[in-house]
Formats: sequence, structure tokens, C-alpha cells
Amino acid sequence: MNPGGDADINAILAQTRRIAVLGIKTEAQATQPAFYVPKYLVDSGYDVVPVPVYYPDVCTILGHAVYRRLADVPGTIDLVDVFRRPQDLPAHLDDILAARPKAVWLQLGIRDDAFATTLRAAGIAVVQDRCLMVELQQRTA
Repeated sequence: MNPGGDADINAILAQTRRIAVLGIKTEAQATQPAFYVPKYLVDSGYDVVPVPVYYPDVCTILGHAVYRRLADVPGTIDLVDVFRRPQDLPAHLDDILAARPKAVWLQLGIRDDAFATTLRAAGIAVVQDRCLMVELQQRTA
């Protein structure tokens, strides 16, 4: 399979039910992709686990309990949807590896080939520089 190609995306989406959103924004930032994409996921029936980087006083987003680290999320994470700048990704690598998700999705405009290579070497599928909401909409249209 071509990493990040349509076959990979189809396989990832077929096994995804629970999505941890790293870098999610709150309802107060409803016009930003880091909020409206996760809202779309919730509205589409996915189990979304908010993992904000900021907003230390926020306990829930989109009606779901907030976790501060991916490794603290109980149960299996099918996909980590990442809303972080490329230069911020290395700081999250150990947390992602500890959480052992099946896949990591770097949103549109986010790419770090070394980061992706490390995740793939750990057996984690990676999609880079693609919008999860757009990909899901294209498959349901």
C-alpha cells in the first residue's frame, strides 16, 4: 500500500470508531477546524475523546470528558486526529507511542516525515496533510 494513499485511508477509516483529538479547541473556538472537525465526527457517530493542549480549566468538550495526555485515555484508541503545528509534533511522540493507537492522522497542512517514520516503525499507520472531515465526506457522498 502507498502510505497515506487512498487504500491506506480506506483501511484506517474502516477500523475507526474511537478518535482521540489531540489539540482540540473548545466551543468558544467553534469556527476553527480544531473544533468543527471533531464536532462533525461526533455528529457522524464517532466516539470522540478530547485531548486539548490548552484550556486547563476545561473538563468537557462536545459533551465528552477531557484528557490531558493520550496515554491517560482508558481503553483502545483507533485513531489520533492531530491538530498541532509540525514543529510541535515531536513533543507528543512519546505520549502517542505510549497510547498505542492503531493510526495517527495529521490534519491538512501538518506533515513531518521523520515523525511519521517513527510511528510507522512502531506499527502505527499514519496519514499526513489530509483533512479527516473531507475524507469522510467524500466517502459518504
